[in-house]
Amino acid sequence: MSDIDPKELKILSDILALVLEDQPGQSATALEALRSRAKRNATTGGALKNLFQTIAADPEKAKPARASKARTSSRASANKGQADMSDTYRAQLQELRNNIVSLDRKLRSATAQNETLKSELYITLQARAEMQAQMAQIQSFGQYQRRMTIVIATIAGLLAGIAGTQLFHAFFPPHINTAAENARYLY
Repeated sequence: MSDIDPKELKILSDILALVLEDQPGQSATALEALRSRAKRNATTGGALKNLFQTIAADPEKAKPARASKARTSSRASANKGQADMSDTYRAQLQELRNNIVSLDRKLRSATAQNETLKSELYITLQARAEMQAQMAQIQSFGQYQRRMTIVIATIAGLLAGIAGTQLFHAFFPPHINTAAENARYLY
């Protein structure tokens, strides 16, 4: 895999650009095209990785596999263009690397923040459960206290009523009417 066909490299770069697109339909289609091309050419992921490393390390290896003599004069001007293009590609590649590193840092930061928030949420949920248990206990104790107050007040009221009645009868004995006295109410 020492000689790389520029047409294949162009097609591969176009497909990879589509894979990284935001539109899910285009990226999925491009990914399938990339897989089918890799199957057809019997290219493995490792070979593809080595290809990119070769291009990044020495872009001069990305020469046409079959060079004809008619192209040699145009090749010199193409090499200048390729050198400019390779510098552009290197700059883009470096920018992409920097973006990946930056995004990786942001992802790690977001993951750490997510874990922190999860732990805070767990602590908050535990505190909420404890507070609900305490509130239920206070409410049940309050209901028990109210019931006991009602029962005690009722018993005290009954006892006070009975005692008051007995006291009244002690000071004012009941007047027992005889039948003769009641007869006057009949007429």
